[in-house]
Amino acid sequence: MGKIVFSDIDGTLLDNNHRMLDSSYEAIKKLQKQDIPFVIVTARGPMGVYPIFKRYKFICPMVCYSGALIIGADGEIVYSNGFSKDTAKAIISFLDKEKLDCTWNIYTMDAWIVNNRSDARVAREEDIVEAASTEGDVDMLSDGAEVGKLLCMCNPKNTDEIEAKLRKKFPGLSIVRSSDILIEVMNKGITKGKSIEFLCEKWDIDIEDAVAFGDHYNDVDMLERVGHPFLMDNAPDELKTRITNVTYSNEADGIYYGLKQLGMIE
Repeated sequence: MGKIVFSDIDGTLLDNNHRMLDSSYEAIKKLQKQDIPFVIVTARGPMGVYPIFKRYKFICPMVCYSGALIIGADGEIVYSNGFSKDTAKAIISFLDKEKLDCTWNIYTMDAWIVNNRSDARVAREEDIVEAASTEGDVDMLSDGAEVGKLLCMCNPKNTDEIEAKLRKKFPGLSIVRSSDILIEVMNKGITKGKSIEFLCEKWDIDIEDAVAFGDHYNDVDMLERVGHPFLMDNAPDELKTRITNVTYSNEADGIYYGLKQLGMIE
C-alpha cells in the first residue's frame, strides 16, 4: 500500500472538460481521512490550481511549474527555484531572432505575462486554468523576480523543431514537452521527479511507498522514480512502452481504480 499519492492535473486529475470526476474527488477525501498525503504535481502555476481548490472545497500541497515552486497545504512556500529576468530575456530574444512559430508565456509566483493575449492558444489556456494573463513583456518583471516557468505555445507542426533548438541553445535549462503544442522551460535541474524526491525525503517517506499518476512526457521522470507508477490510458502510446502499469483514462476513473488496485481505498 502506498503512503503518499502524487498526481498531475491536466489529462490526469481532470477530465477532458477540465473537471474532476466524482470518483477522483471521493478518492482524495478518503486518502485525506486516512492522513495519506495527496499532492498535486503540475506544470501550472498556483493561480491555475487555486480554482480547483475553490470548486471542490479541498486543499493539498502543490508542486507547481513542474517542481520550480512547492507550496504546502498551509500556503507556505516550501521550495522555490526559478530563473532570472535576464534568462527570460535571453530565451525570448532567441525565439524572436529565430522567428519560431510560437507564443510565449512568463510565469512567476503571482504573475502570468504573455506577448499576445489575443492569441487563441492563450485564450484557451485562460479558459482551462480559470485565470487571466497580462499582455506585456519581460521588462514588467522586477529585477529580482524569479521566473518559475517560461511556456512556449507552439504550432504542432513545429514543436519538435522548437524543442530541439531550445535544448541546443539553452543546455543548462530544464526543457520538457507537456503536450503536442506546449514546451515548458524551467531552471536547471527542475523536474517533477526531483520535486517528489525532495518531498518524500522532507516528510520521511520512502519513495518506494509513493504512488504517482501522470499522462505525458513531463510526468515520466516522476513516474519512473516512485514504487507505484500509474500511467493514464489517454497517454501517448510511446509512453506505454516505458511505463507499463497503465490505469484507466482521465475520463474513466483512472485514479480511483489505481488506488483501489493498491488497496488504498475501497
